[in-house]
Amino acid sequence: MHSTFSDGTDSPAEILSNVKAAGIDIFSLTDHDESAGGLEILKTIDAEADPAFITGAEFSCRDEEGRYHILGYGYDPESEAMKELTRTFHEIRIYKVMARLEGLKEEYGFEFSDEDIKALMANRNPGKPHIGNLMVKYGYAPDRTGAIGIISNLRVKSRRVRPEEAMEYIIKGGGVPVLAHGFYGDGDQLLSEEELKERVYRLKEMGLKGLECFYSGFSPKMINFSLKLKNDLSLLATAGSDYHGTNKLVQLGDTGTMGSEEDDKRIYEALREFLEQVR
Repeated sequence: MHSTFSDGTDSPAEILSNVKAAGIDIFSLTDHDESAGGLEILKTIDAEADPAFITGAEFSCRDEEGRYHILGYGYDPESEAMKELTRTFHEIRIYKVMARLEGLKEEYGFEFSDEDIKALMANRNPGKPHIGNLMVKYGYAPDRTGAIGIISNLRVKSRRVRPEEAMEYIIKGGGVPVLAHGFYGDGDQLLSEEELKERVYRLKEMGLKGLECFYSGFSPKMINFSLKLKNDLSLLATAGSDYHGTNKLVQLGDTGTMGSEEDDKRIYEALREFLEQVR
């Protein structure tokens, strides 16, 4: 799940409220490259009455083989390792936003007022969705999806954080590194079973501990293949919706199943080992 601390529309307080209203009993907030929203929830959550909360973040990584989103779960957000990792990603994100604004100006002639740029940079973790909203506001794109497509085509150079680097820091911070939405790569891809298998095998050698096997965009076939892959490599399983509030058409708690009692039992069975490690 994502909050206003990255590219979601719900505040951390609203996330907690909506989770309770939905009857979800275990949840995590996995903002992009950021754990401050989770700290807000930790300060207010009632361990006795509220759903169980697991710290989390989603880190955008890249190496010579491709792009990945590595989830960190159950880490200590106050650890020096996690503070350094989130600080590094924040610096990279700010640089990329400024470079993208410059690229839009140079390649397309898109310009924004100083006031709007200042408001953009005031976001805790500005990114493509925030720039996309500005483009729609100015009439440079018909909708945010089209705007993000334009932004994604820009050639922006910045420091890359390799997946093994992110996983090392997550483990140092006491957490569990997990590959997010495996079949979809960095979110905009669609990998074959063979491509996913090769990727997971390679990341396992670098320190990967888990695989997101249940996901809102997965078909039953994708879920079953992911579960087999995690069993073959003795990985942990996780489930996620990728909820972004009104920024995406994803329902809170949607993990790719119909939510039947049989599905719930199946998810808990797969998640049991993971939950034992992070709770």
